[in-house]
Amino acid sequence: MQFSAPLKSNSKRILLLGSGELGKEVAIEAQRLGLEVIALDRYADAPAHQVAHRSHVVNMQDTEAVLEIIRMEKPDFILPEIEAISIASLFAAEKEGFNVIPNADAVNKTMNRKNIRQFAAEELGLNTGPYRFVKTKDEMGAAAQEMGFPCVIKPVMSSSGHGQSVMRSIDDLGKSWELAKEARGDASELIVEAFVDFDYEITMLTARNGKETVYCEPIGHEQRDGDYVFSWQPMQMSELALKRSQEMAKTITDGLGGRGLFGVELFIKGDEVFFSEVSPRPHDTGMVTLITQSQSEFALHLRAVLGLPLGFTFYGDGASAAYKTSLESNAPVIEVDEALFTDNSFVRVFGKPEAHSGRRLAVALVFDKVDKAVEQARQLITKIKDV
Repeated sequence: MQFSAPLKSNSKRILLLGSGELGKEVAIEAQRLGLEVIALDRYADAPAHQVAHRSHVVNMQDTEAVLEIIRMEKPDFILPEIEAISIASLFAAEKEGFNVIPNADAVNKTMNRKNIRQFAAEELGLNTGPYRFVKTKDEMGAAAQEMGFPCVIKPVMSSSGHGQSVMRSIDDLGKSWELAKEARGDASELIVEAFVDFDYEITMLTARNGKETVYCEPIGHEQRDGDYVFSWQPMQMSELALKRSQEMAKTITDGLGGRGLFGVELFIKGDEVFFSEVSPRPHDTGMVTLITQSQSEFALHLRAVLGLPLGFTFYGDGASAAYKTSLESNAPVIEVDEALFTDNSFVRVFGKPEAHSGRRLAVALVFDKVDKAVEQARQLITKIKDV
């Protein structure tokens, strides 16, 4: 493969649609390979904006506005990094000859829970829990009664757990309905899921470069309010469950097609595997790979996009802990204790220009045997404080 320099007439360009902390790491990896990086988001000075060659602020769900940037920048690769973007702009760009990663149809399926659940369960025959789609509060109540309690409520399109809740009884109907309307994305339709009686859940990071498919060690994670707070790698699981997880990840990513890294979320009960969701891009729980692998999920994503070999070394066990602020500020400051910077741990501060309660501002990473790493990560994250 030929590599060029950025900011030249023959530069290879990537356009990030979404410029949060995950996009920032993708941008850094792209620059390490000499790519020119353009970052797009709905607000100024987003994390990836701060390291990109150029940035743009635009309504991400405005089809013509997004297309205008695409036509102006003429990227070689368009990398959607968030859910709340105009899908119509991706189909239009693809029709005009632009390379959407992994492809516009895959993005359309994965960024809408109705599309991906129907595709996985009804077209590919993957094992999932029972579910119903609803549009009204009354329909949600009826579906919840049918699914049984507890059940999970999710907007068909949202990010970072926004709008998700667990209904533990019909008394939670009003609260869950209101929470769903706070989603980033499309809350005009909701999915009501029966609560799968699982032992644990994993993210199976799966990379495809058009020639091979590789898997990272399974990542275990803990969520609160639908968003990740701790992750660790590897998750201990039986050989049969691991094999089935990889097979399910390959089935769904083969079905979606294209190149890039996918975060496949699965529920595990004994040796049985249930499909949950899939993201066609690096996954927040995968930030742990910044300390456990020779090629992080972000580096693997770029390699896969470019069609490069996907070999990497798993250095060893590790854990991550997300720091969520309680601040409401347009100039946030967090205080990080020096205890986070040791021979086996460090912190990554995202540099987000605004803070609101519950927003991720940093992540602590620890390299050690899983149990020790998770415990250390839990302790270290308490040593970051809002100022």
